[in-house]
Amino acid sequence: MLIRRADRSSFTSHKSQLTNQKKISSISMAVTVLAAAAALLLLVLLWAAVRAVEWLWWRPWRLERALRAQGLKGTPYRFLFGDLKESFRASMEAKRKPISSSSSNPHDIVPRVSPFLQRSMEQYGKISFTWFGTTPRVTITDAELIREVLANKFGHFEKPKLSPIVRMLATGLANYEGEKWAKHRRILNPAFHVEKLKRMLPAFYTCCSELIDRWDNLVGPNGSCEIDVWPDLQNFTGDVISRTAFGSSFDAGRRIFQLQAEQAQLIIQSSSFIHIPGYRFLPTSCNRRMKETDREIRGILRSIIEKREKAIQNGAAKHEDVLGLLMESNSNEQQGKSSHLRMTTEEVIEECKLFYFAGQETTSVLLTWTMVVLSMHPSWQVRAREEVLEVFGQNKPDNDGLSRLKIVTMILYEVLRLYPPVVVLNRRTYKKMELGGITLPEGVSLALPLIFIHHDPEIWADAKDFKPERFAEGVSKASKNQVAFFSFSWGPRICIGQTFAMTEAKMGLSMILQHFSFELSPSYAHAPYTVITLHPQHGAQLILHKL
Repeated sequence: MLIRRADRSSFTSHKSQLTNQKKISSISMAVTVLAAAAALLLLVLLWAAVRAVEWLWWRPWRLERALRAQGLKGTPYRFLFGDLKESFRASMEAKRKPISSSSSNPHDIVPRVSPFLQRSMEQYGKISFTWFGTTPRVTITDAELIREVLANKFGHFEKPKLSPIVRMLATGLANYEGEKWAKHRRILNPAFHVEKLKRMLPAFYTCCSELIDRWDNLVGPNGSCEIDVWPDLQNFTGDVISRTAFGSSFDAGRRIFQLQAEQAQLIIQSSSFIHIPGYRFLPTSCNRRMKETDREIRGILRSIIEKREKAIQNGAAKHEDVLGLLMESNSNEQQGKSSHLRMTTEEVIEECKLFYFAGQETTSVLLTWTMVVLSMHPSWQVRAREEVLEVFGQNKPDNDGLSRLKIVTMILYEVLRLYPPVVVLNRRTYKKMELGGITLPEGVSLALPLIFIHHDPEIWADAKDFKPERFAEGVSKASKNQVAFFSFSWGPRICIGQTFAMTEAKMGLSMILQHFSFELSPSYAHAPYTVITLHPQHGAQLILHKL
C-alpha cells in the first residue's frame, strides 16, 4: 500500500511537472510571439518613419536641389504645407479689394485672381517654382512650351492624380490618361458631333425663351429693372444641360447642380489640407458633408441611367440627348468586341458628373462675363445687336445663322481671353523630362497659367484692353505670331464640349440682345475670383432695358 501511495505521489508529481512545463512552454511561446510582433511593429514604425522623412524632407530637398541646379529660382520649401498658407492669405487679401469698373484697366484681373503666383513670378521669373504642399510646382508661361506640354503625344506630361476629395466633384474624361482616356474619348465623340448638336438646338431655344420670359416679367412699367444675372445664367445653362443631357430628367438635374456647387465650395475650404494623407478619413463636418453630397449625386445619376437602360431594352428609348447618344455609342462599342471596351455604369456616372459640372460652369461664366464686359463697352454691345438683328431679326436663331455671327464670335473669344473659365491647367512629370532646355525630374508638378498667357503684353497687342477685332481673322492670327489662346485647352485633349458651349453661348447672347440692352448697376462690384472656375464674387448686377 505504501508502494502504491508512493507511485501515486510520484505520478502526481510528474503530472504537475508536465503541467508546469506546458505552462512555461506556453508562456515562452507567447513571449516569443509578442517579441516577434513587437519587432514587426518596430519595423513598420521604422518603415513609416523613413517614408515620412522621405516624403516630408528628403524628396522635397532633392527636387528643390535638382531644380535650382537647372538655374530655376523659386520659393524655399516650407515644412508640409509649402506655399499653401501664403497663397491662401494672398487670395483672401485680394478678395477684399474689388476692381473699379471705371478704371483705365478694369480687365487687368491677374493681380486679384492669382496674387501669390504673380508675386512669385515677379520675384523669381516667368519660369520659376513654388510649392503645393511637398510638391514643387514649376510655372510655365511660354506659349510654345505650353503647347509642347499640352500636345502630350506620348503621355510624358500627364494630368496630376486627383485627391479623393477632388474626385468627388468630377473626374471622367478630363482626368483620364492612356488607353482609358482613348476609350472614353472614342465612346463620347459621337455625342458631340456637329450633326448631333443640331438636334439639341430646340432644347437650347426653349431654355433661352424661359430666361427671356423671366426677365420680361421682372421689367417694371418704365421698361427697365436691376437684376443679378449671375444666378439666372447659372440656372439657364443648368437647364440646358439637364434637357440636352437627360431629356425629361430636368428636376433631378437641378438638384445635381446645387450639390455640385456645394461640393466646389467645400473643396475650396479643404484646399489647405487635401494633400495630407488620410485627411479625407477624418470625421470633420466638411468631409462628412462631401461624402453625403457624393452619395446623393451618384444615387440620382444611377437611377436615371438604370431607367434609360430599361427603356433601351424595351425599345422605347430615344437617342437625341447626350446620355442616350453616349449609351448608344457604348453599346455599339461592345458589339462584336470584348466587354472591356465599353464603359461600366460607374464610369458612365463619372462622365455625367463631369458633363454636368463642366458644361454648366463654362457657359454660365462665359455669358456672365460677356454681359458685364458689354456693359462696360456699350459700343460693342450695339455692334453685336445690329449683327444679330441683321441675321435673325426677331426670329428664332437657327444653326446656319449662328455660324454666320462674326462679331458675336469675336466678342466671345475676347471675353474668353480676358476671363478664361479655368485660369490654370496642371500637369505632372512621371519620369525625367526635358522642356525648353530644362531637365525636370520625376514628380514635379507643372502649372500652366492660362490667364497669364492671355494677358501677356509680349504676346497680345494691348493685352489689358477689350479688343474683339483681334479675332477678326480667327484664333490663329489673333496674337503676335503665336497660337496663345488656350481657353478650351489645346492639342489632342482639347475640350470635347467646346462646340456645344460656343453654340449655347451664341444662342443665349443672341436672344438676350434681341430683347434687351443692359448696363452696369451702381451696386455692381467688379470682383473676379476663382471657385474652380472664374466667378463674380459679389454677383453681376445689371440694369436691363426692354427693347
